[in-house]
Amino acid sequence: MNAPLGRRVAAEAIGTGLLVAVVVGSGIQATELSRDVGVQLLANSLATVFGLGGLILVLGPVSGAHFNPVVTLAAWFTGRRTSGGLALRDVAAYVPAQVAGGIGGAILADAMFAKPLMRFSAHDRFAGHLWLGEVVATAGLILLVLGLGRIGRAAQAPAAVASYIGAAYWFTSSTSFANPAVTIGRAFTDTFAGIAPASVPPFIAAQLVGAVLGLGIVAAVYGARRVPARPEPAIPPAEPELAST
Repeated sequence: MNAPLGRRVAAEAIGTGLLVAVVVGSGIQATELSRDVGVQLLANSLATVFGLGGLILVLGPVSGAHFNPVVTLAAWFTGRRTSGGLALRDVAAYVPAQVAGGIGGAILADAMFAKPLMRFSAHDRFAGHLWLGEVVATAGLILLVLGLGRIGRAAQAPAAVASYIGAAYWFTSSTSFANPAVTIGRAFTDTFAGIAPASVPPFIAAQLVGAVLGLGIVAAVYGARRVPARPEPAIPPAEPELAST
């Protein structure tokens, strides 16, 4: 990435914020238009697929479009011994920006629908099978993100990552948060997409376990060969350079 760190951090904060606004806002809209939970989840997941794909497409060339601390950590870990890898100072800037963006996105969605601002969610998601769902969802996400780079298909990331998240809404018990920043942000809205603050720590712990599992799967499937530059879920930069991800 050739963009200065400040611009990349701004892209991560804005992208994560808009992603959470899409998730929360579409959840609110769905509950206002239908009382059928299945229809609500369908509307929520479709909006997330289209929103995430568009955000990765437009912001990927700037920051890599991580929008997710576990993706940032995985990108740093796999690229830490390469000259173009993500630096620790980048991680230290990206993660707080993602979390702040996630909180801001939830507040923005509540404001757009005239809901109380910054009301913590009462939606309890404290259960072992949900944590397992988060492990599976996050491991799959890391496999997809890093795997696309290892096979030279980073250009397909917008469609592939968005499609995977949309599918994981339905095949995981937790509806696939798979993102600590999004999880924290969703604790700040007492709506369809919310998560009670007490449920947040085990969800994040499960996501971290999933990220480690995903890294292990990538190593098992693709081997320990050198990873080019910086693994990240983004389309190739506008200007030619060494393929990344």
